[in-house]
Amino acid sequence: MPRPKSLLVGVISDTHGLVRPEALAALADCDHILHAGDVGDEPVLDALRGCAPVTAVRGNTDTGTCGLRLPETALVRFAAVTVFLIHDVLRLRLDPQAEGIDVVVYGHSHMALNETISGVLRFNPGSAGPRRFDRPATIGRLRIRGRRVAGEIVTLRVR
Repeated sequence: MPRPKSLLVGVISDTHGLVRPEALAALADCDHILHAGDVGDEPVLDALRGCAPVTAVRGNTDTGTCGLRLPETALVRFAAVTVFLIHDVLRLRLDPQAEGIDVVVYGHSHMALNETISGVLRFNPGSAGPRRFDRPATIGRLRIRGRRVAGEIVTLRVR
């Protein structure tokens, strides 16, 4: 029986209008990109679409025309894996495990996190935008093969 095809999903958040070339390079080989909010403006999404198809949600600072067009949440299926996308995980109003969700992707805190709780991967890529709180600029990658998901945080080498 053939092995399921592996998918690479890029995850980015809190760009706040800044698209770093280092982020685009780290996402260049992705099959799809998830943006977990605080996009900033449409040129951010346009630049990401140059790498792969994009699914994005609205963050708390996305109050302009671009942001208001974005949904607050998104449910995305990649083969046998279901991903729930939201900006602020504290606004999560469902039980991911009970709903059959495999991964919850979020942003907002600017703190990267890659942990599994009760069988659900909780994944925050950190912030790829302007640096705040002395935290590094980061993005994430989800490698999906069949029903298996492995998350990776990638620190961007920026000045």
